[in-house]
Amino acid sequence: MWYNGLLDLSVWQLIAVTLVLTHITIVSVTVYLHRYSAHRSLELHPALKHFFRFWLWLTTSMNTREWTAIHRKHHAKCETPDDPHSPVHKGLGTVLRKGAELYMEEAKNEETLRIYGKNCPDDWIERNLYSRFPIAGVTLMAIIDLALFGVLGITVWAVQMMWIPVLAAGVINGLGHALGYRNFECRDAATNILPWGILIGGEELHNNHHTYPNSAKLSVKKWEFDMGWLWIRLFSLLGLAEVRRTAPIAHRVEGKQTLDMDTAMAILNNRFQIMAQYRKLVIKPAVRSELARMDESVRHLFRRAKRLLSRETSLLDDRHQARIQTMLEHSQALKVIYEKRLALQQIWGRTSANSHEMLQALKDWCNQAEESGIKALQEFADSLRTYSLRPAS
Repeated sequence: MWYNGLLDLSVWQLIAVTLVLTHITIVSVTVYLHRYSAHRSLELHPALKHFFRFWLWLTTSMNTREWTAIHRKHHAKCETPDDPHSPVHKGLGTVLRKGAELYMEEAKNEETLRIYGKNCPDDWIERNLYSRFPIAGVTLMAIIDLALFGVLGITVWAVQMMWIPVLAAGVINGLGHALGYRNFECRDAATNILPWGILIGGEELHNNHHTYPNSAKLSVKKWEFDMGWLWIRLFSLLGLAEVRRTAPIAHRVEGKQTLDMDTAMAILNNRFQIMAQYRKLVIKPAVRSELARMDESVRHLFRRAKRLLSRETSLLDDRHQARIQTMLEHSQALKVIYEKRLALQQIWGRTSANSHEMLQALKDWCNQAEESGIKALQEFADSLRTYSLRPAS
């Protein structure tokens, strides 16, 4: 019948088609807009870039330059008042409900587009179609959906229109800075919402992305899955993509005892993984050991100790700082471990230090760790010497 459209699909077939169409939009956003345009972590074939631009015009009316500029500014100003969509400053509810509105508001900021919107498409079709008639694309999509799917085509179209504003602008920019787990203590509040990035193409792994923003692959742990990376690998096999950057790989040379310049550079490159290891191998067992010997009357003071003692200091409020201070007053071992953690981070945080000064600082840190008398700290210092820029031959 005419009201079922040209394809005359069943309800279940319509649901399947809708999921496929929305997934193409997600792939367009995560692979083209995010990993290619905003971060240049890969190169794409011109034909594939044109397809993504056309599809985004049909399904989102988003402009490549605007999206790229706003996202780059988000990274540059993350969790500050200038962040276009920070739940820390604008409120989680606001970002969840009005993520798309925040995007449109920032898109009007010419200063943002001028500073952060460089190296974006400015060809004839961009100037005369995509940017000039942004609403024409989604209007054409509505006509196509109605023709193919009949009356229910308007529902298919509505889902397509809501997919990115709700999942990307709302969920990722909102919940991705509020709820979930953190593999790494990067300087902002980004979290991994789920370890399996399927529905939103891998964007769920937001903490990994903020730690390594220029990596084409968003999964880091063996048990994490990045659907966007799967598509990138497929495009690469077809000659349509070339990966430029991924997260650094931490090479270990067992038995290596010398902390040399090669070691220092490897530690610098893998500093986030190393601090994650410090949390796992030093802070966690130390907290467990201290809790075992603590009197019941003070044990409550050490609630969430592992998380607080490994948390990025810029994300700690006065209440958290006070709790940490109380814990350290009751445990000399935790005090040493916490101070050594801060001292290690300060080594690569000194922008004025040259490589030789950093190497000497690392040697001093390892010597002090060995003299601490804390077994976990001593073993960690030994493990630092095994890092290398090159794998063992």
